[in-house]
Amino acid sequence: MSSQASSVRDRPDEPPVELPLAELPLAGLRVLDFGHTVMGPTCGVVLADLGAEVIRIEPPEGDRTRRLGGFGIGFFATYNRNKTSLALDLKDPRGKAILERLVPTADVLVENFAPGTMERLGLGWEALRALNPRLVYCALKGYLPGPYEDLPALDEVVQMQGGLAHMTGLPGRPLRAGTSVVDIMGGVFGVVGILAALRQRERSGRGQRVQASLFESVAFMVGQHMAAGAIAGERVPPMTARRITWAIYDVFPAQDGQVFVGATSDQHWQRLCAQFGLEALGADPTLASNAQRVAGRARIMPALERIFAALPVEEVLRRCRAARIPCAPVAHPEDLFEDPQLLSGGVMGETRLAEGLTRPLPMTPLHFEAAPLALRRQPPAVGEGAEALLASLGLDEGERAALRRDGVLAPAAGEAAA
Repeated sequence: MSSQASSVRDRPDEPPVELPLAELPLAGLRVLDFGHTVMGPTCGVVLADLGAEVIRIEPPEGDRTRRLGGFGIGFFATYNRNKTSLALDLKDPRGKAILERLVPTADVLVENFAPGTMERLGLGWEALRALNPRLVYCALKGYLPGPYEDLPALDEVVQMQGGLAHMTGLPGRPLRAGTSVVDIMGGVFGVVGILAALRQRERSGRGQRVQASLFESVAFMVGQHMAAGAIAGERVPPMTARRITWAIYDVFPAQDGQVFVGATSDQHWQRLCAQFGLEALGADPTLASNAQRVAGRARIMPALERIFAALPVEEVLRRCRAARIPCAPVAHPEDLFEDPQLLSGGVMGETRLAEGLTRPLPMTPLHFEAAPLALRRQPPAVGEGAEALLASLGLDEGERAALRRDGVLAPAAGEAAA
């Protein structure tokens, strides 16, 4: 990967921003990203945002994620920035041969195919470690090794299986979380495993296979509820029917929307009362502790509800923030396009979502002193960036043209298929 700075436009009307690629944490690493849908591409995009050269391996017609509709229509644009695309037919011996020439140049491989798929292609760990003993091979699966390891899995399947849907829904009505939370978490755990394996490689000189999974990621997330059930000696109810821990920890209707307010300490309570004219409640000795306030919610909540309902959301937030009380508007995802915190913090990249359509999307939510994370490259067209890569592997122009003519490679980006 080049260590030279590159120029991008964060917004179409702004001048290019110089990005010191050599200072990004993972500059110099080459990653082969076989990911599809969300889990694998999440792993790849975090590595790419951190400066790795990530090469998206996909079939000549392009990964099917590019053509998803409905809930999945934004998957490709969200999880494939800062990558190039190498689109080739791995079932053709000539396509596989190209991949085998590429593997020795790579540091990391990421895949999230169904169990056995890479092995059937002749690209499993044992085959590729023979080509590159230093390769870190990250397999993202439904399950880690065990009785379930060969079972197919999806984000929603394991949310049900791991108890997350139970904790999210109403009693008796399990409900998946409102985003691909397990795919994303599994992909991020993949990054953790890759970085640990790379650190180990520094000492041993050898790569290894590392796995992350959907089901075990759910188990990690619901571990707090497992512990709570064990301590309480009974099955935990969904969060929608949870036992009250803090007296004021709720969504309240306001004049023009909804607001969440969480007063979790005695200091919060006193400041809340002072801000909203509830001094009498604040001075009441029977409401001095959180346990007393939980018992006295029937007195507290109607008073707060009346006050908040008469105020605009922004006024409730202004007063709560002035009193250092945790609070938030109840937002819609599209509201985040204009969120001042996100727009000012350098974590948004103006991303091409479709022809003629760009919007700022959140990038990997990390801040480094040495170099900013930024959108350096838009999500690639099928095969975009492959020309220079193939040339570096020794394929001359004539060979590349013949492979494209035979459908082993995708047409060069910007060319129409014959």
